Amino acid sequence: IAPQFAEFVAHYMSAPSLLNVTKEHSLACGSADTPSEFWCYGEEDVMQAWTRFLDRNNLTDPANVACLSGVPEIAGYAEGQIYLASNDRMPGKVPDSPAPSPFGAYVAGVLVPQSWFDESEKNRKTIQEYATSTPYYAFGGATASGSDQANSLSQAHRDAGFMLYLIFTADEEANFWGNLFPKMFDISDKTNFPPVFGSNHAGFLLTGPLKEDWTKPCPRELTFEERREKCISFQEAIYGTERLARLEAIKKAVDPQFIFNCVNCVGNNLPEASKSEDDEPSPAEPETPLGNSSDEPSGASFVSSFVAAISATAVYLLSHII
Repeated sequence: IAPQFAEFVAHYMSAPSLLNVTKEHSLACGSADTPSEFWCYGEEDVMQAWTRFLDRNNLTDPANVACLSGVPEIAGYAEGQIYLASNDRMPGKVPDSPAPSPFGAYVAGVLVPQSWFDESEKNRKTIQEYATSTPYYAFGGATASGSDQANSLSQAHRDAGFMLYLIFTADEEANFWGNLFPKMFDISDKTNFPPVFGSNHAGFLLTGPLKEDWTKPCPRELTFEERREKCISFQEAIYGTERLARLEAIKKAVDPQFIFNCVNCVGNNLPEASKSEDDEPSPAEPETPLGNSSDEPSGASFVSSFVAAISATAVYLLSHII
């Protein structure tokens, strides 16, 4: 029943009307990239929607209905993790979740635009076809407009419906840049590369595509020097051209000696000569928004931020994965 549950969550979050679920209820729920947890704020109609979903798919076996269950009311995300986790070593303490583990050098969490996802059923099926993991549902709602323009969060975060790992292997990377990327993102302005990846879910060897052809991946056999010369940088693929320029200007103004430096951080990839240049744009000068600049939400049907999830009062679990 696990694949059906994943489909149910996708509908509940991105196309709630298919389940007779209101947008308000949909925005009150969210889920990290875990296949069996679904967090909701308040008393929602998740169980009723799950039953309707099973009815429509002729999966009305009582065992299927019963496999989704809610936990007792909890005060927040930390309490929920304590409740869910087996933590005999440190009972009553919030576990380290997820636990430390190796992270793929080239893995990439793509911030899938809600507008593209909503365009057609074909696009929704494309996601199902290429998805190799569970989507990260922590976007949408007021995140599209809830900003004073004084933070580093990329426009892609605000326009995203969800984040999805679409790059692991070299073949997947080639397919993304050559097939999916030109459809999902506006690449008409060749001087302004759009933000694509979530910075907290990107492998340390990840880059953007070739500078001369955005539909071709950066060859993985290139040296770091060759990548810097020929490929869109890790930073530009995270923040986009305009926002990265602003962040680099701020970096030079606040930390001109680059005392604070780390791999793939803003400014880390700049040539030494450019770190002392004075002709950068003013740090206070905002870039032109990539998406809708109005104060209205973009229509994304996802939880406004993971803040909603961490203050959740109900969580629904797929307790018996077949």
